[in-house]
Amino acid sequence: MSVRRYVPDSAFIVKEHVDPDTQRTTGILTEDQSRTVVFKSLNGGEAVGNLFSTREKIAEAMGIAPEDITDVLSKALDCPVATEEVKDPAFRQMSDKRDLTELPICKYYPDDGGRYVASGIIIAEYGGKKNVSFHRMMIMDGKRIAVRLVPRHLFTMHKDSKAKGEDLRIAICIGLPPEVMLAAATSTAYETDELEIASAMCMMSTGKPLKVGRTDSGLLVPADADYVFEGRITSEMADEGPFVDITGTYDSVRSQPVIAVDKIWTCKDPLMTLLIPGGNEHFLFMGLPREPMIYRTVKQVVPKTHCVRLTEGGCCWLNGVVSITKNKEGDAVNAIMAAFSGHPSMKQVIIVDGDINIFDDREVEWAVATRFQANRMVRIEGAAGSSLDPSSDGTTWKVGIDATLPLGADMKMFARAKH
Repeated sequence: MSVRRYVPDSAFIVKEHVDPDTQRTTGILTEDQSRTVVFKSLNGGEAVGNLFSTREKIAEAMGIAPEDITDVLSKALDCPVATEEVKDPAFRQMSDKRDLTELPICKYYPDDGGRYVASGIIIAEYGGKKNVSFHRMMIMDGKRIAVRLVPRHLFTMHKDSKAKGEDLRIAICIGLPPEVMLAAATSTAYETDELEIASAMCMMSTGKPLKVGRTDSGLLVPADADYVFEGRITSEMADEGPFVDITGTYDSVRSQPVIAVDKIWTCKDPLMTLLIPGGNEHFLFMGLPREPMIYRTVKQVVPKTHCVRLTEGGCCWLNGVVSITKNKEGDAVNAIMAAFSGHPSMKQVIIVDGDINIFDDREVEWAVATRFQANRMVRIEGAAGSSLDPSSDGTTWKVGIDATLPLGADMKMFARAKH
């Protein structure tokens, strides 16, 4: 099953040919990021953008309510489910003879280092450990990709394989269900198989585990991926970038490892998935997996913790909102401290009461406007923050806003009038 099953009937169709190097794709996608767009001829192939660009779209694809995404992901982290291997996975239906430069992969911004795969995950296995994770990948030529590796699990696998004089065998998967994309963006222990987290979410939504199939190199990957590139992370290095990061600003050029692509597999009628760097999908798939971590740490100090949201205005990374019901005064301050512990990259968090809809920016701002005074602001100096924050100079100020009501407050003074 291709990602075509998630394309709504209301999708905007671009029929004319689109040059992958002109940024016309980005222009069309950013006109309305809530609108799914299908390109019928991007570099001669079909592609889709803004497929999961809202919480509502992600939730609908998972068969749940938007406010339940955090809870479902949290339960999947606690109780992973084994995947189900199938003999004839959909991604092996076609062996694509085109090279990378002939695929519907685009250059998103004028100063990008090249065309980028922004929606792909890399699956690798080495030394008995498996990793599934997002990485930005710059097309170098028909068979090579420069990949950004930050010092986490895949970086460690590549380092270990290189020390033994070996290439690291990988699979790049594109065109995936949201359960896999959320799992791939989740920070887990090194020994955790993120596909089993995705499988747990699939089980909750469909009653069936995630189906996987084997590549020629023996890696198990999502069976229904639209594209699977089999390849190797080599010891060759190349300049990667510039690239627009989550804050909408350019990241620097770095020397990064090169992937050699050996084979391209596709399903019968593949649809390339586009993801705007610094756009809503980038925000959501990077930020949503952090919300369960914040929820857990806050709930440890405030039992009646209701909801957590990293806001789109804060790139789903730097600013957050948490709703609680206080048992005692000081709970909101404890919630602020716990929230920063749960997501150290966050630099602003607003704590509100349970009657505030944290998914409505106007309600959150209304709570700050009518329930907050500046003497209830928590300011933390010199904390470690996010390297993605262009205003940070290595450390950052963090700000917590207690927009909760005092216990025992007369609600007649604070509740919205209703008709």
